[in-house]
Amino acid sequence: AEIVDGKIYGRGTQDMKSVCVQYLLAIDRLRLKGFTPQRTIHLSFVPDEEIGGVDGMGKLLQAPEFAALGTIGLALDEGLANPGDAFTVFYGERTPWWILVRATGPTGHGSRFIKETAPQKLLRVAERALAFRRAQEDLLGHDQNGCKHGTAKKLGDVTTLNLTMLRTGVSNDNGKTFCLNVIPTEAEAGFDVRITPHLAPKDFQALLDKWCEDEGITWQFAPWTRPLQEHFVTATDESNPWWVAFRDAMASMNHKVEPEVFPAATDSRFLRELEIPALGFSPMKNSPILLHEHNEYLAVDVFLAGIDVYVGLLEALASKDALPGEDEQLKRRKLKP
Repeated sequence: AEIVDGKIYGRGTQDMKSVCVQYLLAIDRLRLKGFTPQRTIHLSFVPDEEIGGVDGMGKLLQAPEFAALGTIGLALDEGLANPGDAFTVFYGERTPWWILVRATGPTGHGSRFIKETAPQKLLRVAERALAFRRAQEDLLGHDQNGCKHGTAKKLGDVTTLNLTMLRTGVSNDNGKTFCLNVIPTEAEAGFDVRITPHLAPKDFQALLDKWCEDEGITWQFAPWTRPLQEHFVTATDESNPWWVAFRDAMASMNHKVEPEVFPAATDSRFLRELEIPALGFSPMKNSPILLHEHNEYLAVDVFLAGIDVYVGLLEALASKDALPGEDEQLKRRKLKP
């Protein structure tokens, strides 16, 4: 990272990198002031979140070291900046599905009208998928890209779909050149889909099945991923004692919070699948949303103020003894098969 004109520049500046440093500095301040928590605070640093998290958080949750931590009451994960004078808190996220579609068809010479070729079939699926994409974009009600928030809806309220890979052709030299006069027998496409909690995964799967119902077309999840088959969200009402504790702690510091659905995917989904309450939160208000953008930065004063926020938040949360309704919540979690 590099500091220029009061701004911290660098890839991941608005990602977990800033939050992890703030965690460490906040805990150090709490130790220096002699704070003794009633709850144990664990910090986890795992890889591969950007590529699905299966070999990061997914492996950690299966490890004996995680089981040795005992019962987890609440997890905090990354959030996003908020351009206004409030902090955004994410109680759920869009479920990521990475899809591979494969089409097969007859071969022949490129000078002929061969019917129902693999590329034709694949393009038909792509057209259907991209029509769905356009409809979802219309629901969003604005023209901005990426993670920026819209005016009609938030990005987490709709399902995004992007065609991210196309592969076909006949080659004798591993793709350096292609036999452009030969119709390939196979064609494959890859899609990145982020399913909003407002759309059941089973309903989107039904759409996929319909798009791929023609003969010679199949789809599968990318084998290196672990897609969730249902949505998992953290309650943001009185039924969740940890949400009440978080909300009240922020209010005691005169900070407003705005609950939303996270537009991308974080490691929180693995925790929520285990019915562990998880909130995505990065203390970055009055800041443009620049996650993964060019010239990503975070103002130094916002970063420093965020440390103070975590000091107050962690002190409040870690000072909680038994919370009203927490025992019932833990019993439900233990009864889960």
